[in-house]
Amino acid sequence: MRRALVTALVAAASLALPAVAWAHAALLKTVPAASAEVDTPPRVVKLVYDEVVEPRFAVVSVTDAAGHSQVDGSVHRSPSNPYELDVPLRRSAEGWYLVFWRVISADGHPVRGVFTFRIGPNPGPPPQFVVPSLSETAVTPGLIAFRWLTFLSLMSAIGLFVLRTLIARPLVHGLRSVTVAFAAAIGVALVATPIYVLVATAQFALRSVWSVGALVPLMSSSAFGRGYLRLELLLALFAAAGGIAIWLDRPERRQRSVVALLSLWGALLAAGAVLLVPGAAGHAAQTAPRSASLLLDWAHLASGSVWLGGLIGLVVLALRVPAAALLAAVKRFSNVALLAVFVLLGSGIGATVIHLPTLATLWQTGYGKTIIVKASLLAAAMLVASVNLVRTRRSKALLWQTVGAEVVLVTSAVVAAAVLSSLPPPPKALAGLGAPAATAGPGPVTTVVQRNGYRLEVHVAPNKVAVPDDFALRITRRCPRRRTASRSARPACTSTRPPRSSWSDGGD
Repeated sequence: MRRALVTALVAAASLALPAVAWAHAALLKTVPAASAEVDTPPRVVKLVYDEVVEPRFAVVSVTDAAGHSQVDGSVHRSPSNPYELDVPLRRSAEGWYLVFWRVISADGHPVRGVFTFRIGPNPGPPPQFVVPSLSETAVTPGLIAFRWLTFLSLMSAIGLFVLRTLIARPLVHGLRSVTVAFAAAIGVALVATPIYVLVATAQFALRSVWSVGALVPLMSSSAFGRGYLRLELLLALFAAAGGIAIWLDRPERRQRSVVALLSLWGALLAAGAVLLVPGAAGHAAQTAPRSASLLLDWAHLASGSVWLGGLIGLVVLALRVPAAALLAAVKRFSNVALLAVFVLLGSGIGATVIHLPTLATLWQTGYGKTIIVKASLLAAAMLVASVNLVRTRRSKALLWQTVGAEVVLVTSAVVAAAVLSSLPPPPKALAGLGAPAATAGPGPVTTVVQRNGYRLEVHVAPNKVAVPDDFALRITRRCPRRRTASRSARPACTSTRPPRSSWSDGGD
């Protein structure tokens, strides 16, 4: 218990160490530069990102103070720089202009931003631009539902295959029901995966999901879409290899034939390849060190698949086999599940350390809070599993209840994982902030900070993107006491900065 406690404390403390994570399609450079003044009207706006983005999913608008579009053509990739998107413009007059952009990053998350520039030496005061209201996100009920169904079905199929061919094989009786469950799970995965890609592509392209003819050619245009289409091919390969391995298997024989062994290993390799794709098309491939991140993601999915699929298989077996045979299968599965849980915990802690730049982001960001929810569900499932391991080896009724509770909890954890993979991890820049005295927005801010005898009051409004902000600053310092006969203190020293108006290009 002491060793386990020390290990847990060390793992938790390591979350405070900074981790290296790449941003999601960060905008590195613009021409014209943000807030810059140019004398000659530009013929094109150039946007340079830190990764290659697909122009067919990009939305870029350039508008004047009256809201009139200045774009003269479609967004296209620069022929000389694959990281650059070019937006052709009409010949614009003197004045202020607003550039709004939205692109899809390599892991499927929409990223957006806004900046201004001005033409001419006397453009006048900055106007109050109307920023386009484009609020789409990867965390929508539809996308999460299809993502959850994709993960749940493919993980269940792999776990059921492992249970059927490796763990419950000596039972002989009742294996056909596990085979049927495997076929159903892999069938659902084969159907859910392309539907998920189609729904995500429709959201990326801002089209209706029923525009199938226009969406199908776009499904392979993004790195995310290409990754999940490869997942569909690997799922088909695993379905074929798994079906052949089960067909060649003779559970009544203790030893497998050479052909059966080769087919089994082929199916297991295909399953391993399937579990590698989600990380390659998601956060793991965008987080350094990439090899360690991909390995942790693969181990997390593999161990979770064995646990979840095995639990579903036990529920199926409970309907078909007598209590003695079922309890024998539970005993064999418990040993494997124990190892899977340890791998699940270790890989999950390792991935959390890599993805979270600081310990505080675990409870200050939506990504970190989702990790807490997922970890809580898995902890509850492990508690139920411990009861299952200790008290249900002689009671089929209690076993049915505890295994069913485990299935519900682990399935709920997969929902949390679907939400987690749809959220962008906290940016690495948070690791360099240290301990900020206060946060500022978005929205109107009234913040008071007291440090070393000073009282600082900051007022910012409206604190919105591309809208002039009013700032008010008041600093109060408690002056040192003077030694007098009455020992009375002087009044507080006060310095007040009157409100002023300033232009803000950002809303943070």
